Amino acid sequence: IALGRPIALDEGAIYAKIVGRRRGGFCYELNGLFAALLRALGFRVTLLAAAVRRGADSGGPPFGPEFDHLALRVDLDGPWLADVGFGDAFLHPLRLDTAAEQIDAGREVPILRALPGDPWRDSYRIAADDQARILQRRDAAGEWRDCYRFYLTPRRWDEFAAMCHYHQTSPESGFTRARTCSLATPRGRVTVSELRLITTTDGVREEVALADEAARAAALREHLGVVV
Repeated sequence: IALGRPIALDEGAIYAKIVGRRRGGFCYELNGLFAALLRALGFRVTLLAAAVRRGADSGGPPFGPEFDHLALRVDLDGPWLADVGFGDAFLHPLRLDTAAEQIDAGREVPILRALPGDPWRDSYRIAADDQARILQRRDAAGEWRDCYRFYLTPRRWDEFAAMCHYHQTSPESGFTRARTCSLATPRGRVTVSELRLITTTDGVREEVALADEAARAAALREHLGVVV
């Protein structure tokens, strides 16, 4: 997006970008292609439209518009929520048929800790809101925070095209307002956000200022395998 290269919901083009060129993507690409993979393996997959929780200072409604985010329902012994396109979030699928707390065991250690010496678990739950569901994550203070709201209505991939275009072009989109590239690691996460390199390892967050665009390009190449 930062380079002005249009993204269309075309399976062949997105496969070439993510798998062939290892360039990653955002939710419409990542979850769209993941759904294709799961179906090819014989899973029953449903595309779900979600609305991301906005910041308290956004001045607008608490959640973004419908189709703001693409998530997946996968039916096995029961319904599961899978999502490989929401940045720092759960790595293992979550059960959709319970409102109980669920522990994501997808990392060797949690990405965040509470106070020094306190135990920490990456905890999620899926709460009901009218006919919708809300994915929530427990923060380091023990409070439940909304991540996004979604409905169980089956959707087609092309229904996300308008919001896919919006997030590439609108000055209100977080993807046009800041250049961010992020990758989960077994022990945390590494992110290049504008001229900052942010690493989280074993619950310890470190941030390093990058001197210029050349240093940013070097960080992208070294830490994320992205060549610009």
